[in-house]
Amino acid sequence: MNTLAALHAELPSASSAHRPRLDAKPGPLTLITFVGLLAAGLLFTAWSLVGDVAASGAPVTTWVPYILLGVALLIALGFEFVNGFHDTANAVATVIYTHSLPPNFAVVWSGFFNFLGVLVSSGAVAFGIIALLPVELILQVGSGAGFAMVFALLIAAIIWNLGTWWLGLPASSSHTLIGSIIGVGVANALMHGRDGTSGVDWAQATKVGYSLLLSPMVGFGCAALLLLALRAFVKNRALYEEPKGSEPPPWWIRGLLILTCTGVSFAHGSNDGQKGMGLIMLILVGTVPMAYALNRAMPANETVKFVAVAEMAQNALNRSVSGSQPAQQAAPQPAAARETLSTYVRTREFGPAVVPALAATAGSIGEQVRRHGSLAAVPSEAVANVRNDMYLASEAIRHLDKSGAARFDGETKLRVGAFRQELDDATRFIPLWVKVAVAIALGLGTMIGWKRIVVTVGEKIGKTHLSYAQGASAEVVAMITIGAADMYGLPVSTTHVLSSGVAGTMTASGSGLQMSTLRNLALAWVLTLPVAMLLSGSLYWLFTRIF
Repeated sequence: MNTLAALHAELPSASSAHRPRLDAKPGPLTLITFVGLLAAGLLFTAWSLVGDVAASGAPVTTWVPYILLGVALLIALGFEFVNGFHDTANAVATVIYTHSLPPNFAVVWSGFFNFLGVLVSSGAVAFGIIALLPVELILQVGSGAGFAMVFALLIAAIIWNLGTWWLGLPASSSHTLIGSIIGVGVANALMHGRDGTSGVDWAQATKVGYSLLLSPMVGFGCAALLLLALRAFVKNRALYEEPKGSEPPPWWIRGLLILTCTGVSFAHGSNDGQKGMGLIMLILVGTVPMAYALNRAMPANETVKFVAVAEMAQNALNRSVSGSQPAQQAAPQPAAARETLSTYVRTREFGPAVVPALAATAGSIGEQVRRHGSLAAVPSEAVANVRNDMYLASEAIRHLDKSGAARFDGETKLRVGAFRQELDDATRFIPLWVKVAVAIALGLGTMIGWKRIVVTVGEKIGKTHLSYAQGASAEVVAMITIGAADMYGLPVSTTHVLSSGVAGTMTASGSGLQMSTLRNLALAWVLTLPVAMLLSGSLYWLFTRIF
């Protein structure tokens, strides 16, 4: 009896027989490609940065900002690198465990399409993330507190991502970064003697929170329904069974799995890559504002249009004020208008001074751009103030439009909306080299450290081996969900969508779930926000003492 038991223990189990080979070493071509892309990315970044600073004519009086810039860029790109191997393992788990692609080829394939996804991204998610940050720190991002903010939230996100990766838990990088941002906002408010809840744009945070909360539910429910629909309409039994040995699936289901892996990788790059872009732009604005605070690439002939739109917005706002107030007040001075808008953007408390302040700021912005002739010609000593005025005006218009507190008529809404679009074109831009640097960091990160998360998704969520239909259903839902979120500028978690999709297919097929893994996933999901907040808030307090 003991001999039979020992013999049985030595025989490979069904699951191990079907398990892909995850320990295969990458070939020399892969290593050469990795090192070459890393070197090319660093050289292109350095060359572009030096060229932009030289073209701006910014005087170099001290090397300290450039040293801080280099450190901050490395940390920001490090966050994207960690994000790559932490999140993108989800995209390749299904093609690996269905034997649709060899593991090493799958991660290189996924990394390439992450790279492309970053390059074609819109930037909407990037600036949606920035809107969560405290307004006073955005306006003074080049100060010590600004650097403390950037370093604290990035390092906190990296620490938590590395910790959950080490434990093999598919936690969300998006969730982590947003928790870090909220932690910095709360800490900043408390350190200035204000209520901690005043340090965060809670309307934007709630919008982002809903997307993070709903995306796993969408992944679970839609993947389960898609699998049931497949069972009803496609009667090929092989699709719903475990793979036989290392045999690949039928050509058409293999093609679908590779297509969905590609789509998830591309969507992940276009959505998650933008988070790093937004933070890098903040770093650039704070350290070399002359080169990056304003869109110097805006053509000079657009300046005439910009000035005209600013003037029309100012006139429309002034008419709105004179029509709603019995006596016309003198226009506030630029400094007073800036303070009024800053308070409104931070507190969302609308008062009679807000619209006149917005009108005065619109006039001041238009006059400064007209006087200098173009955005590129704004002198270095004025760049920071012009950009801050543009940011405040854009954010004030956004909040007024959302709340409806100002009760603008149709023409005023049209004029003010056109002015906000001009402001965003002037300040919310991402240079090509930033996209390339983030794309390389995210793409290369995909090729490193992916095995831990892949094993969790492929083996530890359900009680049976992933079938072809389960993998395809989870990937299709993840691809569509993340792509749709990117269109609407919402950050969602690739990890949450895909892992919940796999769980949904296991439930729909009756395979059963490994409750210990689900408990760990749920615990990581619950803990991510408070831990990231605590880490980033503590680091922010520490760094403000250092800088």
